[in-house]
Amino acid sequence: MKYSEYKYLIFSDLYRLTGNVKLSALIRHVLIGEEGEPYKYNFWMRTSHYASTNPLLKYTIYPVARIMLRHLAYKFGISIPYHTQIGSGFYIGHFGGIVVNGQSVIGKNCNISQGVTLGQANRGKNKGYPILGDNVYIGPGAKIIGAVKIGNNVAIGANCVVTKDIPDNSVVVGIPGRVISQEGAIGYVNRTDYADKIS
Repeated sequence: MKYSEYKYLIFSDLYRLTGNVKLSALIRHVLIGEEGEPYKYNFWMRTSHYASTNPLLKYTIYPVARIMLRHLAYKFGISIPYHTQIGSGFYIGHFGGIVVNGQSVIGKNCNISQGVTLGQANRGKNKGYPILGDNVYIGPGAKIIGAVKIGNNVAIGANCVVTKDIPDNSVVVGIPGRVISQEGAIGYVNRTDYADKIS
């Protein structure tokens, strides 16, 4: 991973939370937290990934980043491996009970809520891991299990259990998850206009 990509990821995550891409805001949220407590996890997750791929940082910054990430995993109840493929603008709304299998793929501008699981299926036609498109909102307590593909601009309701593919612009609710409209994630996934703001 190049430094420019790392910088883009940490500031896009920050912008999704605060609407701000200033260095002072980054420092404040990493050191103090304020309303952005889950952002600390994002920062150290991204930093662990970046440092693990950089020969100069692998034996200096990387061990520190991993210690911080492990501490925050226990503190906040978040288990997202640092090597998970996650696009820009990743937003954790509330911490607690978030579990993501490291083989999952998450597109850009994903909103993930407390109690969410992106899990592996070990057998059957859905054996594998979830793949999420861009601009996906996942409500509290939702579970996405197995090799299912979630389209772009999808909203998944609270406590929904998704075990089959979901097309673009869908709203999904229930157990098992079913599509109830094509209104998508409009109004749930905000502050996605960061591309031109990060220099």
